[in-house]
Amino acid sequence: MITLSPEGIRTDRLALLPLQVEHADEMAAVLSDPGLHTFTGGMPDTPQALRVRYERLVAGSPRPGESWCNWAIQLRSAACLTGYVQATVTADDRGASAEIAWVVGALWQRRGIATEATRGLVGWLRTHPVHTVVAHIHPDHKASAAIATAVGLTPTEQWHDGEIRWQLTIS
Repeated sequence: MITLSPEGIRTDRLALLPLQVEHADEMAAVLSDPGLHTFTGGMPDTPQALRVRYERLVAGSPRPGESWCNWAIQLRSAACLTGYVQATVTADDRGASAEIAWVVGALWQRRGIATEATRGLVGWLRTHPVHTVVAHIHPDHKASAAIATAVGLTPTEQWHDGEIRWQLTIS
């Protein structure tokens, strides 16, 4: 059975830091724009609520064969957090599949950070026995569709909770 744990990932401008509970205060500010919830619903978490969520994520999935891999995105030149990437990796008879997601704070958007971070995440997944990478994207979320395309995912005909399934087959 495959079990993955997030490791530090470095890209040209970014450090993807394995998520820590201590990231919650800074990330609450990064993720405070209600506009980030346009396609997903909900409202920004308070630092306390984010801390509780991060405690749960860092503890890992309670399901055998499922790994929760979460990273805070750090822009190295500014030494600050700008968002996150995540992968839920599920073991199967061919190795594993990964469902990924990304969010970059409103102040940091339109700088290529989400694309670079997601490309780093997919590159990391390629070094493990992951055969399929999936993301679910709202049909009106053009920025996320552009990021998915840039990292090699393509839209499928499948829908899940009002979102289109995008997929990359690695092997």
